[in-house]
Amino acid sequence: MGSSSSSFPPRNIYLDVDGKVQKVVFSRHCSPCDIKELLCSSSNLPRNSAIKIVNPEGALVSVDATMPTNSPNFLYKVIPLSTGQSEEREDMFQSVLSQVAEQFTRAFRINELKTEVTNRLVALEKRVEMEGLKVVEIEKCKNDLRKLRDEVTSRGGSRVNCSCKYNFSDDGKKVTPRRDVPTYPKYTLSQETIEALKKPTFDVWHWEHNEMLSCLEFMYHDLGLVKEFNMNPIILKRWLLAIQENYRNNPFHNFRHSFCVSQMMYGMIQLCNLQGKMTLTDLGILMTAAVCHDLDHPGYNNTYQINARTELAVRYNDISPLENHHCAVAFQILSLPECNIFANIDPEAFKKVRQAIITLILATDMARHGEILDGFKQKVDHFDFTNEEHVLCLKRVLIKCCDISNEVRPTEVAEPWVDCLLEEYFMQSDREKSEGLPVAPFMDRDKVTKPTAQIGFIKFVLIPMFETVMKLFPQIEEIMVQPLRDSRDHYEELKQLEDSMTEV
Repeated sequence: MGSSSSSFPPRNIYLDVDGKVQKVVFSRHCSPCDIKELLCSSSNLPRNSAIKIVNPEGALVSVDATMPTNSPNFLYKVIPLSTGQSEEREDMFQSVLSQVAEQFTRAFRINELKTEVTNRLVALEKRVEMEGLKVVEIEKCKNDLRKLRDEVTSRGGSRVNCSCKYNFSDDGKKVTPRRDVPTYPKYTLSQETIEALKKPTFDVWHWEHNEMLSCLEFMYHDLGLVKEFNMNPIILKRWLLAIQENYRNNPFHNFRHSFCVSQMMYGMIQLCNLQGKMTLTDLGILMTAAVCHDLDHPGYNNTYQINARTELAVRYNDISPLENHHCAVAFQILSLPECNIFANIDPEAFKKVRQAIITLILATDMARHGEILDGFKQKVDHFDFTNEEHVLCLKRVLIKCCDISNEVRPTEVAEPWVDCLLEEYFMQSDREKSEGLPVAPFMDRDKVTKPTAQIGFIKFVLIPMFETVMKLFPQIEEIMVQPLRDSRDHYEELKQLEDSMTEV
């Protein structure tokens, strides 16, 4: 019997390569891939080319070790496949893979497993959140016990007569929320409410406290402030709750007024396109100052505090005592870890944010109205948004506009605020009379009426300030300035009616 080499002799294939005869020799043990690479090399083609073999009659020849031999007179030709054919084969391969993947998915219930894993992750996140809240509550209890012990130890000192609910010895005692994070979802607002929030015509009288909190939370998310300052959403909820609980139930200076001012600020940001002109940090400062600007207002203005020599007036040396107090309470709340929405920014950035918020809240003292407006008037004709001093002047004027913007709103929304303000004024003037202190005529219930209270304020304070801002943002004329002119005319008509009735 012969050797294995004689049993399986090499095969000879003759190719037509560019009109020349090319002989190819391979063993019958070669794989189709090896033969294909050999044929490609012989035909001056890349080794991984897709090819087909045809005989002189155009018939396809199989590429494997059993392919029929030929002679130099009957040449095979190597033809590379076109890109389209290659892509068709690739598409077919991908289709087969997709079908196989789908079969595997059905076989192993991958989608069901994904859902189950997701649900378990959500449950685990909720558990971690609840555990975190428990730790915070324990720390709060410890702090309360510590403060209670200190208070009992130091009891005996008398308190100066003051209507403010904080004194020198109890700073920070009441800033912690009395209840935990409200259970309202993050986004419960309808599209109609979202659109209305952006306009000065928004009616603030139809909302409960939790609904106003939800609106404020939406504003912070919508403006990108939560992302910009890397705020913890749970801490944002708790901070807003602490803010709400540290506004008193005054007729005017209450949490609804704070929401009113914040909503107007949000509306002016949208109307004046401040997102494209200021940094997100600037917008965060504007919104936070608006939310905090009247914290723990006692319902009696700076004039009363100074004339009555209250503890606040003594503490702040008669210099904007209420506004300084609002700042102090705001940062007492932010000093609590469970309420610090700025906990995740670096200390240097926080220092700048803190200083800017203080500057804006102090600007709401009406005693500084002329000084602040004059400073803005000097810059408005050549205003430069890249100039920090110019932007600071604008921010001061914006918070002032929002603070006293009720008459920009429709009459049915604005007029109840006048009643609330007069009620608060009358409470103060009655107290001033009983304590033998000077009484301002515009607060005296025996001298002031609604038209007389509003006409001068609208003509000489509101319209000049908003018309100055209109030079920089002409788009506010129709939506904000014209309603002020209409309101002025409305109260002047009422005044004429009152005068005619008096004559009769």
